[in-house]
Amino acid sequence: MHQARIADLIAATQSMPAADAIMAYRGWIAAQGGDPLLYAAAFNLAVLLEREGRHDEAAEAHRLAAQRNPGFLPPFISIGLAHERRGEVVQALEHWQYVANALQAVTRDGIANRGSAMKQMARLQEDLSAFEAAEEGLRQVLEFDPAQRDVLQRWLSLRQRRCAWPLLEPPAGMAKAALLRDAAPLTLANMTDDAMLLLAHAAACTRREAPVPADFQVTADFAAQFQRRGRRRIGYLSSDLRDHAVGHLTADLFRHHDRQSFEVFVYDCGIAREDATKARIRASVEHWRDIIALDDDTALRLMRDDGIDILVDLNGHTRGGRLGLLARRPAPVIVNWLGFAGTMGSPFHHYIIADEAIIPPEREHFYSEAVRRLPCYQPNDRHRLVSATPPRSVLGLPEAGFVFCCFNGMQKITRFVFDRWMTILRATPGSVLWLIQGGAAAEAALRGHAAAAGIDPARLIFAPPLRNADHVARYAAADLFLDTWPYGAHTTASDCLWMGTPILTVPGQSFASRVCGSLVRAAGMGDFLCQDWDEYVRRAIALATDPAPLAEARARLLAGRMTSVLFDTEALVRALEGLFRGMWRDVTGGRLPRPDLTNLAEYLEIGSDFALDGAAPADGAALAARWRDALARRDAFSPLAADRRFWPGAATQAEAA
Repeated sequence: MHQARIADLIAATQSMPAADAIMAYRGWIAAQGGDPLLYAAAFNLAVLLEREGRHDEAAEAHRLAAQRNPGFLPPFISIGLAHERRGEVVQALEHWQYVANALQAVTRDGIANRGSAMKQMARLQEDLSAFEAAEEGLRQVLEFDPAQRDVLQRWLSLRQRRCAWPLLEPPAGMAKAALLRDAAPLTLANMTDDAMLLLAHAAACTRREAPVPADFQVTADFAAQFQRRGRRRIGYLSSDLRDHAVGHLTADLFRHHDRQSFEVFVYDCGIAREDATKARIRASVEHWRDIIALDDDTALRLMRDDGIDILVDLNGHTRGGRLGLLARRPAPVIVNWLGFAGTMGSPFHHYIIADEAIIPPEREHFYSEAVRRLPCYQPNDRHRLVSATPPRSVLGLPEAGFVFCCFNGMQKITRFVFDRWMTILRATPGSVLWLIQGGAAAEAALRGHAAAAGIDPARLIFAPPLRNADHVARYAAADLFLDTWPYGAHTTASDCLWMGTPILTVPGQSFASRVCGSLVRAAGMGDFLCQDWDEYVRRAIALATDPAPLAEARARLLAGRMTSVLFDTEALVRALEGLFRGMWRDVTGGRLPRPDLTNLAEYLEIGSDFALDGAAPADGAALAARWRDALARRDAFSPLAADRRFWPGAATQAEAA
């Protein structure tokens, strides 16, 4: 009888407007105070209230459901979220822990509830920098249900951020190859500089994130734009034009565009929060479009109505990107630049912007896009606000002694590089290594590795996070910046060079491993590029032993800030506009590049079995030989189509051999 009554209520409210359904549930609950199924009515009421944005009322309804049936777990997850919204962290974690501990029977619903609670816990623990606890929770979720790519990606990212070496330690029931295939693109770029594998992996990520839209038009109608005279309309799509690395790099870019020739639109798909960087960028462009709350189809119509000729994707494979929107072809030309350090492996990005140092001509085949080059690929802001550099004592540094520095994120520190740093410290008594804070677990791990290498852990000093103006200022307190591999310094490098601190780097094989070398060269410091890691170690030791050359290098950097290629944003914009003009000539002349995606699924399947975790850098010839051998074995089993990368076809391969 009770069940029939609530079933009637549920059926009746499904076709009601939300306000009427809420009133119906409230009335039923008031009239049926003793009904054993009242908890279900209270939960359904809470769901309706949440959809209407009435979160406080929803939380009260969830509490009623939880009180009437403590064994019904979904309300406890929502109550935890309500506590989190109010900043009540302990209470939020307690409710989610209750759900995680309450699993009695291994049922689909039970596992789903437990997994949902543990994911909420891990998310909050990650925000609180409790990375070890968050990682362990996500590992347990994966062991119950390994087919959760979002959980796997967060778990791997946490392991990188806390320097948990070796990285690829699969949860029970999972294989290393599966971890690699499903990793986030940035995670893989922090593990290897094998440009071929990174391309294949990026292509797989694009296929998953942006499949063919159901209503995809074979030929988008851009004819009117091809015939339109006047200014070319350039759109920039980004979630990061705010207090973020991309926002800081581009803060002075947009105002330099030639408004006689170009009409600039910015499409903000990021966070609905204001800050000074966002306000500055917004004020410097003609058209600012907030598409944060718009779905892909609505945003597509907006861009089409704006008549965007060239759309620059400043996200790529990073958080907040809108690949689903880009797959719908909102503009005749789509460009990959700046936000993601690598190829997109997509069928809808036509060009990638780099420079000669990052993508030399002989390496273009590792990119699905056509390569176009600037004098230096990274913009910068000469008008940035930088505080005065405090004394070393204020920064927690020794007054005397050589200060090696690396303010790259913890996820960029690999065992290979850290071991070389320890070699450098052993050879330079009294020196310290200044790193950015990355959470207690990561710092403890690095101190432990230092102790195991015979280095006093106190020689590792961790700098706290600061606002950007104060953070950039402290680079000047360091003597020498030591770059990482395979993902080197990018914004970090230009900040460091702006403050006059030299950088040692070893350009690798991938985009992300070559950016720092490009920036160092563009700053006029090409003599600080090392040919290999042995030279890197020798140079670091020599400079710490006799730092006189660093004084000359610092003076050179500071003297060249207003004249070097690296910091000449106005010249960069002129060159960028030249690229845009060339791209438009390509599209109107019928020469728009078609991305080359041949064999990329096979390359990923083959490359997923390569030993990457903790591997040392390999030169291009060694990587090429490994690929050719693996492809020959695959072709012998199942014939592969010829491609322009490592597989020219079985006959050609045999002739070359």
